[in-house]
Amino acid sequence: MVRFHKLALGLAFATALSVMPSSRIGNIGFAHASEMTEDEKTAEAAAAEKAAEELINAAEPYKPPEGSTAFEYEAEVHKMLDIVVNSLYTNKDVFLRELISNASDALDKIRFLSVTKPDLLGDVKDLKIEIEHDPDLRTLTIRDTGVGMSKDELIKNLGTVARSGTTNFVKALGDGSADMSMIGMFGVGFYSTFLVADKVTVASKSNDDDAQHVWESLNGEPSFHVGPDPRGNTLGRGTEITLHLREDADQYLSTNKLKEMIRHYSEFVTHPVSLRVTKTIQVPKEKDEFEDDEEKKDEGDDIEVSEDEDVEEKEPEMEEVATYEYEQINTDPAIWARDKDEITDEEYQDFYMVLGKSEGTMYGQAEDWTHFNAEGNINFKSILYLPSEVPPALQQGNLEQMKTGLRLYVRKVLISDEFDLMPRYLSFIKGVVDSDDLPLNVNRETLQESKIIKIIKKKLVRKAIELIRNLSKKELPEDESEEAEVDADGNVIVKEEKPKKVHPYITWYKKFGLSLKMGCIDDPANKDKLQKLLRFKSSKTEGEDEYVSLEEYVARMNDWQKEIYIYPGESIKQLKESSFMDAFIDRDVEVLFLTDAIDEYYVANVREFDGKKFRDITKEGVKFSDEDEDLAKRRNKVYTEKFRPLTKYLKKLYGTDVQRVTISKRLGKAPAIISSSEWGQSANMERIMRAQAFAHGMAPGDHNLPAGIMELNPRHPFVIKLLESLPEDEETEVPQSVKDTAWILLDMATMSGGFPIRDPKKYAARMTRVLQSNLGVESLDLADEIDPPEEEDEPEEPAFDMPDMENFEMPDLEDLDM
Repeated sequence: MVRFHKLALGLAFATALSVMPSSRIGNIGFAHASEMTEDEKTAEAAAAEKAAEELINAAEPYKPPEGSTAFEYEAEVHKMLDIVVNSLYTNKDVFLRELISNASDALDKIRFLSVTKPDLLGDVKDLKIEIEHDPDLRTLTIRDTGVGMSKDELIKNLGTVARSGTTNFVKALGDGSADMSMIGMFGVGFYSTFLVADKVTVASKSNDDDAQHVWESLNGEPSFHVGPDPRGNTLGRGTEITLHLREDADQYLSTNKLKEMIRHYSEFVTHPVSLRVTKTIQVPKEKDEFEDDEEKKDEGDDIEVSEDEDVEEKEPEMEEVATYEYEQINTDPAIWARDKDEITDEEYQDFYMVLGKSEGTMYGQAEDWTHFNAEGNINFKSILYLPSEVPPALQQGNLEQMKTGLRLYVRKVLISDEFDLMPRYLSFIKGVVDSDDLPLNVNRETLQESKIIKIIKKKLVRKAIELIRNLSKKELPEDESEEAEVDADGNVIVKEEKPKKVHPYITWYKKFGLSLKMGCIDDPANKDKLQKLLRFKSSKTEGEDEYVSLEEYVARMNDWQKEIYIYPGESIKQLKESSFMDAFIDRDVEVLFLTDAIDEYYVANVREFDGKKFRDITKEGVKFSDEDEDLAKRRNKVYTEKFRPLTKYLKKLYGTDVQRVTISKRLGKAPAIISSSEWGQSANMERIMRAQAFAHGMAPGDHNLPAGIMELNPRHPFVIKLLESLPEDEETEVPQSVKDTAWILLDMATMSGGFPIRDPKKYAARMTRVLQSNLGVESLDLADEIDPPEEEDEPEEPAFDMPDMENFEMPDLEDLDM
């Protein structure tokens, strides 16, 4: 590369200017000397000098460190750098994570070696990481007091990339079979510095080398330089990496940005990570010699001061001075690395708040937690928390906006807080996962497909479910027995009964139960475990906080009962008062009430528990095995034959509004009810689907409601009377009053079954005819409008005059007779 002398280059530039035409040239703005004023000539000369200097600086070639030797990278280094910059790292901020991680590894190594050889620490006993930035020089420096590197180690560790070749390296990333331990020894991670730097300088001092050496390379160059550091031994021991930042990397010259990055990626690194910050302090202003002489002269004047007089000391004049100091950023402890027996509940809660504070998503304290070490093919440590409050995104059902609650670390260095380490139904779980078996240098998308991640995810889900189960089985503390109190007459004083304690799991389940039901749908492998955690209201539970589990329901089923009876609907009160419940109340059969919208989907996917199928009591096919089966068949046969004329007529009258009309085997007090077919959708499911905000083809007012099955109660007087009201001859016209009665019976059955009225207009017309008949109204013509006489205008009330407050005088209080 040719090196130009500045004087020669400046002469060439001046010569170029001298041969320009006398007129103004293009947009450059030069003019003939005779046309310019003195000020313009001066400004033109300054502009020419500046342009010459810029041209000289641009032409100045790179000057490597003095006394250094050039070394070529391996053949495939350019391909590897291209992969690192363009493929692996989608977020440039990770360069700082990589450098802090490497520094932490170097500190761990010297600490380990010093256990058996304490003299290795020498005079540099503090193991720390320091970071500083210089906006004027556009540099960012990361310094550690770790093991350091010798000259040979600088060449080896920073000059070789992927010894097995780029092709094999990329392939290994895809299948997760590669050994990525090299990342802690300045592997691919170190080269992420070229994401933000045009030039990287590394100074390092090792105990194995007497001299401090420097490594330097330009971004995109095929070689690097290594040589003795011209500054001498400035480190004592350790490594100092200086990044000469690119023009588009100004954000890394901000103190706040660097603090944010350190807290995000290296919050729990074992060794202190400090950032140099600027502090402004007030100090006495320094005075020059002339001012000092004047003050001394003034002090020398003969002034007599009595002993009683105080001499006022003159306050020194202050000035602001900018100073530098190192502020430790990673002050929070990584408690997951400690023995859980040594950690208090308060420390666990404090750490939970630390996690929430960093995410900005903390609501209340943790309900419970688990701290464990997973050992086997994959080793990792983890703390999982159950939150006590529901995140807003989950409250609103916006699962897509739910932030992942787990943070993934590798040797206490944050890899990502965006990994899907939990399925969506456990997205509320908070915590950390720290593994030594994960690669540190690969992006989220690649790592998400790693076999290691899949194994970790499976173990985490199992531990999370176990955590919830332990909360559900936690025993309530027993109430302290109190001695009975007696009054003066010896009578026992009856105290108010204390409210029954609510189990903490019930309180938690009210908030997060929907997520567990979603898990039964999304996670078939853990379906059985999750179903045992579900809680339901039933026909035998009382109070707001009393629930029943599926295990408890099965345990207290009747001997003859083979199915789990469920009733989906809108509210507990509505379900308890429904006509569907009559037969179950008479037989003392417990029914589970499903009032959550997700319950319909849950039952449709799960279908059974512990070998017992779910049976929706709003659908046909409900049978009771507690009665004589032969007697039931004979009764049904007789009722069917007796009411055949009525069922036949009603089906003809209702048309497509019902699927069919049958004689019911289960109705108690209601005359009729509309049920759904066994394999069709229930009335509650139809209501849910109509309420979908983005449902297509379900516009309001469309009469595409499903036709149900009308069940008649053959013992009800309404049904018997309606049968008797039919003419014996089928050809005879049925009176309108009988038709209205039949339609009203359908309306009652429809609403009792949970379906909406199919045609409100016709329903209103029928009710109008019934009211007209019951009230004896012959005509529905409106009465003539009245014409009341005109009334005389009444005088307006006089307005209240406010007194003149300006001239208003308060009476003398002494004159008042109190």
